Amino acid sequence: MDDDQKYRSASGAEVRALCRTGEWDKPTSRMAMDYYQANLVIVPAEYAFEFMLFCHRNPKPCPLIDVTDVGDPEFKVAAPGSDVRTDVPRYLVFRDGKQVDEVTDIRALWRPDHVAFLLGCSFSADAALEKGGVEFAKINSKSGRFGAWTSSIECMPAGRIKCNMVVNGRPVASRSVAKAVAITSRYPLAHGAPVHIGDPSAIGIDLSRPEWGTSCTVEGDYVPVFWPCGVTPQVAAIESKIPEMITHKVSHMFVTDIATSDPIHW
Repeated sequence: MDDDQKYRSASGAEVRALCRTGEWDKPTSRMAMDYYQANLVIVPAEYAFEFMLFCHRNPKPCPLIDVTDVGDPEFKVAAPGSDVRTDVPRYLVFRDGKQVDEVTDIRALWRPDHVAFLLGCSFSADAALEKGGVEFAKINSKSGRFGAWTSSIECMPAGRIKCNMVVNGRPVASRSVAKAVAITSRYPLAHGAPVHIGDPSAIGIDLSRPEWGTSCTVEGDYVPVFWPCGVTPQVAAIESKIPEMITHKVSHMFVTDIATSDPIHW
C-alpha cells in the first residue's frame, strides 16, 4: 500500500501534524479524502486586499475558503489550531516574479505583515467522482491528471494582480463527461464544473507540453476535460511581479478540517 493510500481516511488535522513534524513532504492527492484540501497563498498585507479582490472576481480558479488575520499563522475557520508556517508538505517562495526557493518550513520567512489565503483544490472532489463512477483513462500520473497549463482564458485583474487562468485536465470517457460535470458543479470550493471540454487548442493548450505534471495523448472514446487550477495565483505572482508571495508546491496541499460531505455550506 502506498503511503498516501494509508492516509486516505486520515483527518485534516492528522495530515497537518505529519507535515508539521516533517514526517510528510510529498503530494497529498489521495490523503484525507473526506476533507477539503486547499491551495495556499501568502502575501504582504500591502497586497492582501488586491489579492482578495482577485479571488472575488475569479472564483473559479480562486475559490476562497479562509483568510488569516495580519501576522497570524492560524486559519481560525478552516483549521483551528493550525500553523500555516509548518502545516504544508512543501512551499515555494516567489520574489519579484521569480521562484527563488523551495522549503518544507517557512517559520524563518514569516513576517508580521503576512496574510495567508486558502483557496479550494480540485482534489476535494475526487472521492465524489470515484463514488459517482466517472471513468478516466489510466495515465502515468499518481494524481490521475495529465498536467496543468496556463490557458488563453483571461482572469479579471484586480489592481496590480493579473494573469491568465491555469487549468488542469483529465481524460474522461465520453459516456462519463456529463456525470463529471454534474458532480464537480456541486463543489464550488473545489473549482466547480469544468471551464472547457474538448479541443485543447481552443484555450491555447498543447497537451504535449504541460507546464506542470504529465503530458499524454487522449485516444479512443475519451475526451479531454479541463478544470480551473489553484496554481493560477503562482502565475499571478510571476506575471504581476509581486515583491513576495509564498505558496504551496503544486499538489502539496494544506488539508483543512472542513468535511466535503456538505460541499456548498460549511
